Amino acid sequence: MCSILRTVPQLSLFSAGTRPSGVRDLAGLLCGPGRIARFGAGDQARLSVVPLDAGRVPAVVAACTATGVPVRAVTTATGEVAVRSAFRCDLVGLAADWLTGGPAVKTVPPGWQLDGAALRLWALVAGRPDERGGYLLLLDPQAPQTHLPLLAATTRLGIPPARVAGGTALRISGTRRVQRLVELVGPAPAGVPDGDWPRCWGRRAG
Repeated sequence: MCSILRTVPQLSLFSAGTRPSGVRDLAGLLCGPGRIARFGAGDQARLSVVPLDAGRVPAVVAACTATGVPVRAVTTATGEVAVRSAFRCDLVGLAADWLTGGPAVKTVPPGWQLDGAALRLWALVAGRPDERGGYLLLLDPQAPQTHLPLLAATTRLGIPPARVAGGTALRISGTRRVQRLVELVGPAPAGVPDGDWPRCWGRRAG
């Protein structure tokens, strides 16, 4: 652990763990490859996501269950392991916020405020370190309309990223930005290797 982590930072109001987990935290799944779908008349909705690797599935299940929305692991038609909820009434508000248009299109709500709890879930399903000491938050390649709003939301949170990988990921780099990311998302969830989770590399920037 780098020296910058030896000091005790002031806890941000936006950090994960500063309030009880809730359904709104599940928006973090939608920042990455998550999907939400309405059912029937729209009085129920279902959330699903394919994590970056199958080894994270138990941690994703635990994190979603902590919000009050139980999920289970399923195998998709393409052989991927996904995490999926049942159709539920308590997901309707999230669907209403994140879906627009006739054929429902995933869209970041105008002025949406990203916080540590949602960011933690985003990192859990679609985050990984890169070889240069930064941290990548993967975007949904099938929802390019979400990319710029998510860049803006991440910037408002104080961790301005760069778009990389052909625009399909946000890269957070620099000691101070990565340190803020570490403070926002908290420690690695059980079962997630420390090497896959945001951490601080190198020495303090001057």
